[in-house]
Amino acid sequence: MPTSADVPSGRAEPGRERDRAARAEAAAAWRVAAIPHAAPEAVFNAYSDSGQGWTGGDSTYAQRLPDGRVLWAFSDTFVGPVNADGSRPATTAFVSNSFVVEEADASIHTVTGGTKEWPAPLIPSPADGWYWLGGRTLNGENLDVMALRLQRTGEGQWDWQWAGNNLARFDSETLALKELIPLPSNANIQWSAWVLEEQESTYVYGVEEADDAKYLHIARVPGADLAAQPWEYWTGDDWSREEAASARVLSGVANEHSVTPWKDGYLLVTHDTSEAFNPRILGYTAAAPTGPFSSPVELYRTPETGTDPQVFTYNSHVQPHLSSDGSLLISYNVNTMDPQALYRAGGTSIYRPRFVRVELEAETPSTPEAPRGRGRTAPRPQTGRER
Repeated sequence: MPTSADVPSGRAEPGRERDRAARAEAAAAWRVAAIPHAAPEAVFNAYSDSGQGWTGGDSTYAQRLPDGRVLWAFSDTFVGPVNADGSRPATTAFVSNSFVVEEADASIHTVTGGTKEWPAPLIPSPADGWYWLGGRTLNGENLDVMALRLQRTGEGQWDWQWAGNNLARFDSETLALKELIPLPSNANIQWSAWVLEEQESTYVYGVEEADDAKYLHIARVPGADLAAQPWEYWTGDDWSREEAASARVLSGVANEHSVTPWKDGYLLVTHDTSEAFNPRILGYTAAAPTGPFSSPVELYRTPETGTDPQVFTYNSHVQPHLSSDGSLLISYNVNTMDPQALYRAGGTSIYRPRFVRVELEAETPSTPEAPRGRGRTAPRPQTGRER
């Protein structure tokens, strides 16, 4: 049964009313227009309805490959067939990670492990759990994808826990798994939300779950190889080589989000997890990849939330290869607390990504929320203050 990489938090942080006032003030400085059901949503829907491969999944991380193909990495995935009424057979294959590949001729196909008759995850599952896919980057001939190991704690839908961080290294041409490399995992931080290649460093964004709150953490490595160099962790004002020194940069983020270059700074896009089952997608700006991040601007409210008391939305982020400074393509996932709904008539349409085109502009050039000076805030070299 599908499980969510981002079950919304159960209660708001202290100061919620103050946060709402700050959001309202920030929103007044921005012009936001959203167009739902943006491309490539119709393409994914048609492919899902065909029952020829992938018929639904979550995560939705895209990467343009060196040969021009576009790869979409998904976590929990249904793999065909689909009945005429949009239901699924009870025997439908369900794997914990997969790729969907758009070829140069616009055709689409699904990549999994196993065989066509018996699909399996791309990353073989351990006996007590599975792997979910996260942020990705190209590293020479390698496609490197963050992979969270999840461990079962019981038989129920939500009886699982995070157990460690890994880097799944695939061949960028054949998409074959080459190796699974352990990554830092000792500070209760899931290092998988996003990977940002910026100047001479690669940044990794992670999420710490503490009680009902979720906190953003930031790490980096020199160059493009996340497995070749020791990681450094942002402490709030400097870098440390101790994972335990990593600072809580921002609260209320989702387990999957994005941080991308935008205007002359950076834009963080995330589902708001400060309240349970929140429909809000928020944008934060910053002058540097490490923040500090502005008061958030509401970019969109997902309409699926509330149409059915069991349905919820989660894990929104930007798709950079289909975005520009003035026009963002944002994807988000939809799921249900009732797993049997995904097998009933029309159920195929629930568990697949939605796409919204968001036009975002500052109302005035002088607004204090506008990011500034990206070129003046390059990552600092290592200093004597780092351990």
